Amino acid sequence: MLRGLGVLLILVVILASQTIFIVDETKQAIVLQFGDPIRNIRDPGLATKLPFVQNVIYFEKRVLSSDAPPQEYLTTDKKRLVVDHVTRWRIADPLLFFKTVSTEARARARLDDIVFSELRRELATVNFVDVISQERENIMESVTRSSAEKAKEFGIELLDVRIQRADLPEVVQQSVFNRMRAERQRESSLFRAEGEEQAAIIRARADRNETVILAEGYREAQRLRGEGEAMAISIYAQALEQDPEFYAFWRRLQAYKTTLKAGDTLVIPADSDFFRYLINTRPGTASDEAGTAGEGP
Repeated sequence: MLRGLGVLLILVVILASQTIFIVDETKQAIVLQFGDPIRNIRDPGLATKLPFVQNVIYFEKRVLSSDAPPQEYLTTDKKRLVVDHVTRWRIADPLLFFKTVSTEARARARLDDIVFSELRRELATVNFVDVISQERENIMESVTRSSAEKAKEFGIELLDVRIQRADLPEVVQQSVFNRMRAERQRESSLFRAEGEEQAAIIRARADRNETVILAEGYREAQRLRGEGEAMAISIYAQALEQDPEFYAFWRRLQAYKTTLKAGDTLVIPADSDFFRYLINTRPGTASDEAGTAGEGP
């Protein structure tokens, strides 16, 4: 009896596991009967199916994304452009999705083909500068609308298409960089030439100011020197007028001081006028009178 109950309990558990299934909040399911989809279940919770005859396939209910590899496009101004885009989408009709593409991998491949086609068509109608400017937003909205209409055929709701990166091909990049470098070098040479011109102007102005200042300084020095010499001559003249003999004696002493050095040996004639104050020692001569005049009270 107990053995029969145990077997019955096992059969009930197996039958229940084949009949009842759980749909998670992040999932949606379709029920297949002999491989053919017969209904879909989008609400989370418990659901039932026929045991052994029907089976369940789950699909994501959340928003999915597809990051396609970069592709090269041609704009209306014949510029080549490498675009890397990302697509956000979700499964809107599980039954249609299963019938047309079956898996997420195949759905991503079909979506990439659709978006590639629409991007190529849209970029062929705009210039290169529009893709890298604020016009990109309008381009993406147009691509999203046209791609979403085609994605409905596969039970997919296309939410958004965005360009992650838009660059020139590597070969074109190098030529663009070379051209940019040449332009920057040309601008730097222009700025350097203008700087050198300004430096030459400033240097010439400084040299002119220096010449003017030196000339004015020299003129002022000459004027002061002339005034000093005139004043000295005037003083000498006044001294000469007061006592010509003493003045001559004093000037001769200054000449002795400048000419004669200690230890010098001089050979001079007796009638030399230069040393007459040193040689003439007779009383009453000019040397005696000068000596007397040099004595103070």
